[in-house]
Amino acid sequence: MNIIQCKICHKPFQSLGGTTCADCLTKIDKDFMTVRDYIYENPNSHMEKVSEETGVEKAVILHLLKEGRLKLDTPDTEGLLVCYICKKPVSSGRMCDECKGKVASTMNKSVGGGKPQVTEKKDLKASKHNAKMHTEVKKR
Repeated sequence: MNIIQCKICHKPFQSLGGTTCADCLTKIDKDFMTVRDYIYENPNSHMEKVSEETGVEKAVILHLLKEGRLKLDTPDTEGLLVCYICKKPVSSGRMCDECKGKVASTMNKSVGGGKPQVTEKKDLKASKHNAKMHTEVKKR
């Protein structure tokens, strides 16, 4: 366990790998539910209006959009939410659908070598006869 500074409130906390303290995570989750409910009832709202109506800061809404937890139907995020590869505006996440597809294709080719993996089938009857379970009974 490391003691690090929370990326939101800048208070030190013991981390198990995350960069946000428990108090800030709780607040972000509460803000997420508030914004999610507002967007559900008002689907064509812009980020500015969502922030004004819910009282949730625009920075928190932008964070939730980048994480992919929220998606606005209107991609008017004032140029703040763009694909980090091609710089096209996106409504949620960090990449547009086209770049996601390219990255996935590249990853599949590099991991699998571009060829489907063939696995050998084992004869189950032969393997059952060779493998035996042994238990030891201890007497008291």
